[in-house]
Amino acid sequence: MTTQRFIGLMSGTSMDGVDAVLVQFCNQGLDIIQTLSQPYEDSLHQQLSALIANPDTAGLDTYGNLHIRVARQFAAVTQKLLASAGTAADTVTAIGSHGQTVLHSPQTAHPFSLQLGDPGTLAALTGIRVVADFRNSDMALGGQGAPLAPAFHRWLAGDDGTDRAVINIGGIANITILAADGKVTGFDTGPGNTLLDSWCRKHLNKPFDDQGAWAETGTVDQNLLSRMRSDPYFAQPEPKSTGTDYFNLQWIQKQLGDAQKITHHNSGSTESHARDVQATLSELTAAEIAKGLARGITSANQCAPNLSEARICGGGARNSDLLRRLRKLSPGCTFDTTDSWGVPPDWIEAVAFAWLAKQRLDGCPTNLPEVTGASASISLGGLYLPTDTANYPG
Repeated sequence: MTTQRFIGLMSGTSMDGVDAVLVQFCNQGLDIIQTLSQPYEDSLHQQLSALIANPDTAGLDTYGNLHIRVARQFAAVTQKLLASAGTAADTVTAIGSHGQTVLHSPQTAHPFSLQLGDPGTLAALTGIRVVADFRNSDMALGGQGAPLAPAFHRWLAGDDGTDRAVINIGGIANITILAADGKVTGFDTGPGNTLLDSWCRKHLNKPFDDQGAWAETGTVDQNLLSRMRSDPYFAQPEPKSTGTDYFNLQWIQKQLGDAQKITHHNSGSTESHARDVQATLSELTAAEIAKGLARGITSANQCAPNLSEARICGGGARNSDLLRRLRKLSPGCTFDTTDSWGVPPDWIEAVAFAWLAKQRLDGCPTNLPEVTGASASISLGGLYLPTDTANYPG
């Protein structure tokens, strides 16, 4: 029985910090040994947010500086993870590092996806091999470079002859539909937490709306919701992917437009208006996820005609208001978290990148052309070696 230990590092589009997991893989199973999450320091978070909001105004020195600072934070988190697990670096086969996405551009003449967190620096500081840059080789073959988790979802829970869905609600929400016949469909439905977090940060000076409590007190503005859902992204066919460089605070302001043109359900005060916008943003996320679920059931090829269960992961799994809306919009589906598969919802993406690193070292394909639109299936990620290459496990 062969066992290997990998570390997965993930900083998603919510950009609330770095999630790290130490995972042991054995045959077709996994065991999460240790987890650790560390927020970005305020100045780093602010600079990353400013870069994403205004990429055209940042110079190369800004990109370069943040590229190294993020890598150093990733390395510090890795070292803390190993210390808390009582594990030496030389027992870890490799790190799978997603990096911090600052620009995802699949629709341009020369598609690319840009993640900060220099993997060479990470390898040098930890003494562990690093697999990173998972998206661009898929994009070179005509794919979206996202979402990447569906291959892991299929490995984890897609082989028992059941139609089911996995819904990841991070900054961006994406859905994986695992059909009973082995087919897989996956795409980004649109905003997950990113708009909710941005609006909450602006009006409450809090990083997120805890359990959706603020949104729950508001009233959905149907006119505003219709305006938001008319955005061209939501009408795009799959494969499709997006990021926080598209859905962000500026997007909300654009949708709001002239406040006088938007109907409110109350006195029109600034406070009640902000609350209603938050409720509308929550409804938007739920409605587009529900539409994605329905598309899996009713698409032309009937990819999952008996879809009746979904597993939720990501930070949105803790948003009670959002889940209530989703259940109301998808009454024929039962919802649970990925806890039932042995992977807590907060850690499934980091575990996925540990798995992607393992697959890369094993030479196994990890993109799904039917999901990303790539012309071929390949093993994703580049390999970065530390200074001392003498004592690798595996």
